[in-house]
Amino acid sequence: MGYYVSVDSGVKLYVEDINPEGGKTIVFLHGWPLSHEQFEYQFDVLPFMGYRCVGIDWRGFGKSDRPISGYSFDRLADDIRAVVDVLQLDHFTLVGHSTGGAIALRYMSRHNGFGVSNLVLVDAAAPVGFTTETATKFLTQSLNDRPKMMQEVTDSFFFQYVTNSFSEWFFQMGLQAAGWSTAAIIRTLRDEKLYADLPKILVPTLIVHGVHDKVIPFAQAHELNQAIKNSQLVPFHYSGHGPFWEERDKFNQLLRQFIG
Repeated sequence: MGYYVSVDSGVKLYVEDINPEGGKTIVFLHGWPLSHEQFEYQFDVLPFMGYRCVGIDWRGFGKSDRPISGYSFDRLADDIRAVVDVLQLDHFTLVGHSTGGAIALRYMSRHNGFGVSNLVLVDAAAPVGFTTETATKFLTQSLNDRPKMMQEVTDSFFFQYVTNSFSEWFFQMGLQAAGWSTAAIIRTLRDEKLYADLPKILVPTLIVHGVHDKVIPFAQAHELNQAIKNSQLVPFHYSGHGPFWEERDKFNQLLRQFIG
């Protein structure tokens, strides 16, 4: 079922809650500039194995409200906390992909991991997001030709072959976001670092990263693995920035094993 949760004055986030009666809960945070729909090939499988899957569209993205402000990691993490409180989630696994991984890390440090029993970071944009060079390029494109920018994101995202139909679906998902929120997150990824958050992560953490990732280099996964005490790194050898799609069977199986 899908519904809206109020997280801030006048701001509601869209939440997709699949199999609310499920035994173990997994909360999914998508990447930039996508939406919860990127996890379609998890939502097709995991709920039927007894899991409750909660997909949240961050403010400015997917079906959520699109205010002009509130795109710092602190505010985005606070938005997630508001959803957790309203849904009364506890003992859940938090999965964050790319920028969603950065938001997950900030949630853990800022809210002392409230309610989270396990953390999964998928090609996380951390401890560093975009270099100044990448940010400048994306920002210019975002403010002048956003479809061209989204095409470049799509083209660099995957290591494996994707069909034209899939590419088009993915491309359109990225364009659901507002232009201003797309640009705001680029600035956040450029300006905010997450080094100080990492020592505060105390729950078991699974780090998944595509070896061929052109968006966030695989070397950053090693950094996370070294800085997060109770963590394990699993390289995905046939993936770029999207192992949840490129090696979805392996990804889904690994997630189930990790949650236990």
